[in-house]
Amino acid sequence: MKKLFFVLLLLPSFFSIAQKKGNPATFAKTITAGDLRKHLYIVAGKEMEGRETATPGQKKAAAYIENQFRSLGLLPGNKEDYQLKFPVYQDSLTNTSLEINGKTFEPDKDFSVNVAQTNSSTYHFSEIVFAGYGVSDSTRDDYKGLDVRGKAVLLLPAQQQQNQGRGGFGNQFARIDAAQKNGAVAVLVIAGNFPHQIKTNPKGNMYLNAFQKIVRPNQFQVSENIAKEIMGDDYAKAKSGTIESKTYLANLTLSFNKSTTTLESSDVLGVLEGTDLKDEYVFVTAHYDHLGKRDTTIYYGADDDGSGTVSVLEIATAFSKAKAAGYGPRRTIVFMTVSGEEKGLWGSQYYTEHPVFPLEKTNVDLNIDMIGRIDATRKQGDSTNYVYVVGDDKVSTDLKTISEATNKKYTKLELDYKFNDPKDPNRIYFRSDHFNFARKGVPIIFYYDGMLGADYHRPTDTPDKIYYDLLSKRAQLVFYTAWEMANRNEMLKRDIPLEAARAF
Repeated sequence: MKKLFFVLLLLPSFFSIAQKKGNPATFAKTITAGDLRKHLYIVAGKEMEGRETATPGQKKAAAYIENQFRSLGLLPGNKEDYQLKFPVYQDSLTNTSLEINGKTFEPDKDFSVNVAQTNSSTYHFSEIVFAGYGVSDSTRDDYKGLDVRGKAVLLLPAQQQQNQGRGGFGNQFARIDAAQKNGAVAVLVIAGNFPHQIKTNPKGNMYLNAFQKIVRPNQFQVSENIAKEIMGDDYAKAKSGTIESKTYLANLTLSFNKSTTTLESSDVLGVLEGTDLKDEYVFVTAHYDHLGKRDTTIYYGADDDGSGTVSVLEIATAFSKAKAAGYGPRRTIVFMTVSGEEKGLWGSQYYTEHPVFPLEKTNVDLNIDMIGRIDATRKQGDSTNYVYVVGDDKVSTDLKTISEATNKKYTKLELDYKFNDPKDPNRIYFRSDHFNFARKGVPIIFYYDGMLGADYHRPTDTPDKIYYDLLSKRAQLVFYTAWEMANRNEMLKRDIPLEAARAF
């Protein structure tokens, strides 16, 4: 009697849990073409100015996403804050000069520098060593017999090497590294494209890490006039290959100064807390940054990745409605939009190196990057009813089976695995934010439309070109898959060696 009474006592609790699973189709239907369109015309609108990382436009987009998460009742994902902020650095040219024997040469007319790759310094040399092409490897050593320690070296242009059938000598970093290995502290590389029609950009590219593993010698691209000033009549012989390496006496002053500004960007995280498995996590991600502005031209980034960003918002809305109706997820769902993807997957890199939630307890990352357009090169199947599924075979053998069963039951899209091919020349698997999760051992799926055509990374990637009905269906597939991942009994197995996730 006691055992039977105990079983009967458990039945209401059991049925309560069973009932809370609910029917996901009810809530998937709330992900509509109209709502996606409404969000996208804001996220990819003029006010957001192309959402370039660490710019006012990106911050406006972050604020919009944060307000949406807050309005849904999602919890802030970074303690008390919805934004996980990270530093971004950018260099600005202060001044630069080049003098030979008291003669001053002009920037862009006679020499140029790469602001990001050059360090503030002033050098005075009395000797410049001509080192041919500056190659030093197992097959050739242009530094043999030369003393370049503490000196400036002068190198022939890499393009000239390639024209002479020496394409293997064209790696510029390898040439700079060879000069550094032999002790040179500055490198002058002769170029034939002076004067420059486009002036040196006084601002360098943004970068994520202020501390470099390798600090290379300063490199100046110099005109043939500078080469002649140093070498005299020997320069003509050097071009024709009839002169060996040689040291030239000349008073050379190289000066370069820059300032570094610390900027800020952020990932935006909204959290829907789970129930009995709330200490395990399902991530739904997309990047909300794009390329920003070039002068007055806005790169809107509607598909890339406005489509993913608004899909995350709509998926979050559907889950919030399910929870309000009493059908909350068992696992905690983290909706995260990241910035810096276009710069080199910065936002997801920062998160996975500074995780708010344990990566070992993160069941899956479902990443959405461009799902609003159609791949014009896709010749098989129905181009109005497909999505590329990438990376589901890299970490867990569970993933593909679950993904396909979910699609078969609900959305019936054509799942195309083209980009899982190790021979994919575009290396799509490595080019969005899921990769930073995968390399840490988290199972991932990347949803993608394959749009690398006329509007990719161009100002013409605008909201009017999105297929909103198809976008909603693809977003619903991600919702259904997240629902399954959040409510299944077991976490996904991690049974494929990580080498498969990190490189083909």
